[in-house]
Amino acid sequence: MSVGKRVGIVGAGNVGATVAYSLVMLGACHEVILRDNKIDVARGKALDMSQAASAVRSHTVVKVAEEMSDLINCDVVVITAGSPRLPGMSRDDLLMINAKITKEVIQGVAKYSPDAIIIMVSNPLDAMTYVALKESGFDRSRVIGMAGILDSSRMAAFIQEKLGYGGGQIRASVMGGHGDDMVPLPRYSTVAGVPLSDVLTDAEIDEIVERTRKGGAEIVGHLKTGSAYYAPAKSTAIMVNAILKDTKQIYPCAVLLEGEYGFSDVVSGVPVMIGANGAEKILEVTLNTQEKEMFKNSCESVQGLIDTLKNNNFFDGE
Repeated sequence: MSVGKRVGIVGAGNVGATVAYSLVMLGACHEVILRDNKIDVARGKALDMSQAASAVRSHTVVKVAEEMSDLINCDVVVITAGSPRLPGMSRDDLLMINAKITKEVIQGVAKYSPDAIIIMVSNPLDAMTYVALKESGFDRSRVIGMAGILDSSRMAAFIQEKLGYGGGQIRASVMGGHGDDMVPLPRYSTVAGVPLSDVLTDAEIDEIVERTRKGGAEIVGHLKTGSAYYAPAKSTAIMVNAILKDTKQIYPCAVLLEGEYGFSDVVSGVPVMIGANGAEKILEVTLNTQEKEMFKNSCESVQGLIDTLKNNNFFDGE
């Protein structure tokens, strides 16, 4: 199914390179094209990955795009380019810096890969997904933010750590924006089908929820000079694979809401069905009063970032 499929990756830093490596190891596509301002770094990583591909006898070819015009006719383009989040820096601090980078990159993608599905990874994630939508002019199904899979996997890892068992059988559910206002959903989280509330106390669940919210910052605190990349990259590769193989699987992803959950013209993480056409269907799960309030706060937080961009005339002159 992946014959002739081409994936572009803009930003060959830790996340972008690890996405590429994951796809190469999976043999998920015919070609991976790396694009980075540091062309020699991209070349070195592409060579290294090509040799790794040979080691596992993967047919995936890794190339370098020296110009945006080399990123042509891609089926999927992953955007990880942007300034990283450094210790003490909020996701909001990144807003204007990364919005400008995203705007420029997306204009190139729209020009050279007009039929691509875009997966946004740059932070602040939900706002960058909104920028990508506006700049590309693509249908909302073709611009998807990677956050929910990562946040859910963080929550699942914390559940496993707390329980001491259940690895591989934990399904954690997270909605909302990617950041401190995310909405972990313990009611929809299970261990081998058993509700989370049957195996953990309310206090333990609250502790896990809080740790999930600060999952990225916890890793930044340890690393000191950067942020997480293995889990974000693997989560992104899962989305790419679902598109290339048209799996129709349900994942929490950041998409533009147009009336779903009572919100419009804002990006937030919700369960979506991913297939060859991108986010093919948005699922509306039933939220209780508390969850609705948390989701509302999350959407308002993202709306604040979008309003900041609008107030700075970021979208003018289109």
